[in-house]
Formats: sequence, structure tokens, C-alpha cells
Amino acid sequence: MPGPPCEGFPLSFSSSRPSSPTSSAYAPALAPFGWDEAWEAEFAPHAEQGLVPGRVVRVDRGQCDVMTADGIVHADTAFVTPHDPLRVICTGDWAVVEASGNPRYVKTYLPRRTAFVRSTSSKRSEGQILAANVDHAIIAVSLAVELDLGRIERFLALAWESGAQPLVVLTKADLVPDPVTLAHLVQDVETTAPGVDVLTVSSHTGEGTDVLAAIVAGGTSVLLGISGAGKSTLANALLGADVMEVQATRDADGKGRHTTTTRNLLALPGGGVLIDTPGLRGVGLWDAGTGVGQVFSEIEQYAADCRFHDCAHEAEPGCAVLEALENGELPQRRLESYRKLLRENQRIVAKTDARLRNEIRRDWRIKSAEGRANYAAKRTGRY
Repeated sequence: MPGPPCEGFPLSFSSSRPSSPTSSAYAPALAPFGWDEAWEAEFAPHAEQGLVPGRVVRVDRGQCDVMTADGIVHADTAFVTPHDPLRVICTGDWAVVEASGNPRYVKTYLPRRTAFVRSTSSKRSEGQILAANVDHAIIAVSLAVELDLGRIERFLALAWESGAQPLVVLTKADLVPDPVTLAHLVQDVETTAPGVDVLTVSSHTGEGTDVLAAIVAGGTSVLLGISGAGKSTLANALLGADVMEVQATRDADGKGRHTTTTRNLLALPGGGVLIDTPGLRGVGLWDAGTGVGQVFSEIEQYAADCRFHDCAHEAEPGCAVLEALENGELPQRRLESYRKLLRENQRIVAKTDARLRNEIRRDWRIKSAEGRANYAAKRTGRY
């Protein structure tokens, strides 16, 4: 059974609707959740079939909560549960839902503009979609513990690959009272995240939350980070209410338990939409070659001047990357991290290609067996 409606959402809207639903009738109610003219155009063919649009605010075991013009409805996702885990419905999708029925079914979803995907821990090398139609990927990093620049680079690679604009938010800034120390930490992250804004915030003092609220007011944002990064506290600060449960972190290592257990989509009072996610233990890359290149854009720029176009930046003559390393222009840590993420991404792509080939061969064997059985049945008169 699906859970109760997400807190913070109205159960109904007072907007009037004509007897024959049209997409324009839903615009006033769904605009706070990101509905625009482009979505309206995408939905038009479904409107002619009497279906209604809605934003998926939560998914749970084959059921989902969908914000429609009439408020939250519980819908079954049986019609959109393909074998490909990247095509299952997820939080942030714009669903096409039956106008009535018990249960009501999601018939399909509108084409995604962006999708945040990571690799699962399964041996089948599958991807897991965390959120869809996201404009800003907010990577929350706690200043209560030592910075893990490598993990930040991983999050950034996935964020860039998703099509969203990354933003690094250093939380719990009140725990670093020395401004010089804080400035050095910010500089370290800025070096790690070229082309990305880095913002320090404190949900305790309110520092930086107004700036963050202004940034996320213009679209849909997903809040990412490990447990204990202060995501739920930050979400509450943006919402202006204690909607998300908060738990204390351990003093020993600054880690926290999974306060958020599902991905929830929440409309912000100042405009914009926020998707809060559970803490991620693992941040595996998933076909994120473009994202890795974006994170290490300075290395990509150096590589353009290498003598050989397929330079591995290991020991080749005329390698501009190694030259930058020797001149002190490129930190050793950055190059090692770049190599590590490239190798990891190449492995996952190779495994994925192999899995797809195996699935194609398996389907071919099944169809061939069925064909042989049908042919034999015809010959014996049993068909």
C-alpha cells in the first residue's frame, strides 16, 4: 500500500476545470512544480486521450505519489516497469495518469530533459536513476569532517553528465569559525570544481541559505550527498519548516544515519522545487565520460596540446599534461583522480556493453527456440 501524501503538499486545489480536460487547465496548479509551455506541448497528444499530467513526488514499490491539478493521487506504475532500470518511473518525472479509476495507473511519462544516474552495486553493472528533470544538482558537503575531494569529483562527474548545473554547498560552516581556514577550504573545493559555484551555508545560523534559496528558485534542484552531510537540515531551512526528519551525526567521524529513506519532491515557498535524496554510500560512475572531462576540464585543455591524440598521459613524449605536472601547474592529486575515474568509467561502460550483448544473444536464442518449435509443430500438424 502506498504511504500517506508527502508532507508540505496541499491535498486539493481550488482551480476550476472544464469537463473535457486540457493541458492549459492544469497549468496554474502545476506551475509551482515546474510545468511550462514546453511540457504542455509534450503532453498535448495525451490530453486528447483524456489523460492528465502530474509530477511524481515519490516512488515506493510499484506505487507512486503524483501531484496533479487535483492534488496528490496514488498511482500504480505497472504499465511503466520495463526491464531496463533506467526507464522505470522516478521522482521528478512528469507522469501521464488516468483521469479516474481505482487504482489509477501511470500510462507513461514525458521525455526527460535531464536524468541523474549512478551505477548500482550489483554485479550486472546496471544504472540506477535517482532523479529526473533536474536543473540544479546541489552537492552537500559537511565541513564537520575532513574534505574528501575525490568524492566531490565523483558527484560532480555524475552531475555534469546528467545535464544539470552542479552547485557545491559546504554545510555546517558555523563549525569553522576562523575565516582564513574557511577561505582555504573553499579554495580547495573551487580548485576541485572548475566552473562550479561553491557556497558556504549554516542551517544553524542561517548563513548562506538566502543565497541558496535564490539560486534554486528558478527550477528543480536535487539535493545529494552522503549521510551526515546535513541535507535534511538544509532542506528544512529552504522549506522554512521542519518537514524532513533530522538525526544527529556521530561525534567520532561526523557520519550520520539515513534520515531520508525515499526521494521526495517538495515545492519551495520562495519558488522552485527540491528533490531530497537518501544519503549515498556509494557514488559509482555510470557512462559518465563527458562528466569526467568536465570536472577535469583543465587536464582536458592540457591534453589538447599533447603530441599524440591518443596520449595516455603516462610516459609519452610531448605530453602536455605531464609537462604541466612537472611545472607545478597541475597537482598530482588531480591527475591521479582523473586517471582513476577514467579507468572506472571505462570498466563500467565495457561491462554494460557486454551485458547488453548477452541480453541480445539470450533473446535471440529464445526467439530461435520458439521458431524451431513452431516449425516442428506445423510439420506434425499440431500448430
